[in-house]
Amino acid sequence: MIIFHKYHGAGNDFIMINNLDKSLVLTPEQIKHFCDRNFGIGADGVILLEPSDKADCFMNYYNSDGTLAEMCGNGARCTAKFFLEQTSALGLALRKIELNIETRAGIKNIKVNEDDTYSVNMGAPIFESADFPVGTLNLEGFDFNCVSMGNPHAVALVEDLNKIDLKTIGPKVENNGNFPHKINVEFVEKMSEDYYKVKVWERGCGATLACGTGACAVYSIIKSDYPTGKACGVEEITLEFPGGKLYLSNNEQGHVILRGEATFVFKGEI
Repeated sequence: MIIFHKYHGAGNDFIMINNLDKSLVLTPEQIKHFCDRNFGIGADGVILLEPSDKADCFMNYYNSDGTLAEMCGNGARCTAKFFLEQTSALGLALRKIELNIETRAGIKNIKVNEDDTYSVNMGAPIFESADFPVGTLNLEGFDFNCVSMGNPHAVALVEDLNKIDLKTIGPKVENNGNFPHKINVEFVEKMSEDYYKVKVWERGCGATLACGTGACAVYSIIKSDYPTGKACGVEEITLEFPGGKLYLSNNEQGHVILRGEATFVFKGEI
């Protein structure tokens, strides 16, 4: 039997397993079974909490289809909360309010805020990558701009988000030949200067209620029109996903700061 904890960040949900002793190795088939919402636990991904010789812990993250993932912003916040709760029982990290988490996209610094949200320094956006062409791409009738936040994203601004058939368009863009390793897809509708609505199709997962790296990608594309200051002239923008809200800003180094909640749902055995 494996003990697991279920967490979510803005509805983007994860199966969290304490593997600090490195005793557990999961196969892609097991991960897919765990994430199955009818025959398993149900989640967008599995995160194994593991030791790191470079940071407080390592976030060993897998998509729901069993493939490895480089990074997940919502998962990083959930990993931070899970790590603090798991180690506080041992008296190791009870009062820690800032920690570093190793991911496949590098080490991410995370701060615990007074309102119980978690702020993740997601690093600087990358606009040139072997994962996608530079410049605007017209795909399926939409203009996409691409950016990497450790994993690749294609972002399109639209007039009416309700008219987007995500389940049809999402997989077509994800698997388009322009993207050798596939790509995450975001559609964005502007509501005001500091408020946007977003729908996301995640590579290896499908439609999800939120995406942390996707939020950072959207913010980076929005801010690319304002290279000399804060995005749209405001300190922080709000992105509303189907599962909840995420808050984006940047620091003086141009790193994207992702802020949001991390919520424990339940604990069980499988």
